[in-house]
Amino acid sequence: MSRNRIEDSGPDQEAKMDWIQNFSAAVVLCDTKGVITYLNDQAVAMYEPFGGKALLGKSVFDCHRQQSSNDKIIEIMRTRKPHAYTTEKKGVKRLIYQAPHVVNDEVIGIVELAIVIPFEMPHFVRT
Repeated sequence: MSRNRIEDSGPDQEAKMDWIQNFSAAVVLCDTKGVITYLNDQAVAMYEPFGGKALLGKSVFDCHRQQSSNDKIIEIMRTRKPHAYTTEKKGVKRLIYQAPHVVNDEVIGIVELAIVIPFEMPHFVRT
């Protein structure tokens, strides 16, 4: 059994793991060369002005205007340290969370989550 989920070898396992496709945040996966290998429904919608589903197989490095963005993606994979920031565009604020995609202790790319958040959010300090 995995330490983070209950193993299930039944026929419903694939359906149970398909939750990410309809997840309420945009999820993008890229391989180590920057090729976009996965977009969930939210990501397809969010990136529709830039090609949407047609971005699959394209380089994420071609999508960024600033070299510093591409350098950050490479750094995330090299250092295995995530990167988080917020953006605002057309009245929508998003939390962007980028992290290395690791399988069997090997970095196989990067995962990016883009989550719509309110402009004013409560912040709790827990002890």
